Amino acid sequence: MSASVQRIRITFSRGESLKYLSHLDMMRLWERALRRAGLPLAYSEGFTPHARLSIAAPLPVGVTSDAELMDVHLERPLPLPTLSSAIKRQLPQGIKVLDAREVVPTLPSLQSLVRLAEYKVVVTAEKSLPETQLALRTLLALESLPWQHYRDTGPREYDLRPLIDDIWFIEWDEERGTLGMRLHIDSEGTGRPEQVTLALGFRERPLSIHRTKLILASAAPAPRGNPRFAPRPASSALRRGNGYGRGSA
Repeated sequence: MSASVQRIRITFSRGESLKYLSHLDMMRLWERALRRAGLPLAYSEGFTPHARLSIAAPLPVGVTSDAELMDVHLERPLPLPTLSSAIKRQLPQGIKVLDAREVVPTLPSLQSLVRLAEYKVVVTAEKSLPETQLALRTLLALESLPWQHYRDTGPREYDLRPLIDDIWFIEWDEERGTLGMRLHIDSEGTGRPEQVTLALGFRERPLSIHRTKLILASAAPAPRGNPRFAPRPASSALRRGNGYGRGSA
């Protein structure tokens, strides 16, 4: 493995035009762009060396974001303005670099640090605002929510409730509503917005899902008595906006 002299943490967005890109294709896109930009990438060892770059959490197919995090390891240092300009010229429409900063090369991997993700989820207003408010109160008051998710390999059973940190209203009208969600995304499990909307009683898939924030271990809320971050009581999740939102961002 080639030595990493400089480690750059990039924040980037993924728009509508590339939202159906798989995680593997996204990694290939970035590696090609970084090579074309002429960056002195550090590589892994072995018969098929790969550029040492890592994304904090795979973005599901169909989801947009303006909060993706990626670490890139370089063999020699470059000024950040030079690096950012070189990368931006090689990226396709639909991917934008929002920030680039240097971090300590020996920090733990991004994947081991990510704890929570926040989403903006637009749903068809199948349920009225009072009905949805009641469903939200009920869900957040639960201690456990046995859940079954079907995959190609068959059903998977798990407890959905510990994966939900918070849910809040952003806006609501007769045709559609927008919910905010903060879900766990770590080695113990990943909360998925479309599963949460099902748990709230929405039969149709969300109209759109947009990831707005990734929260790393150093910035995550403190755990309350267990390895996971304790869910907030329902009363604290119904205080924002027009009286039906969460208490804090």
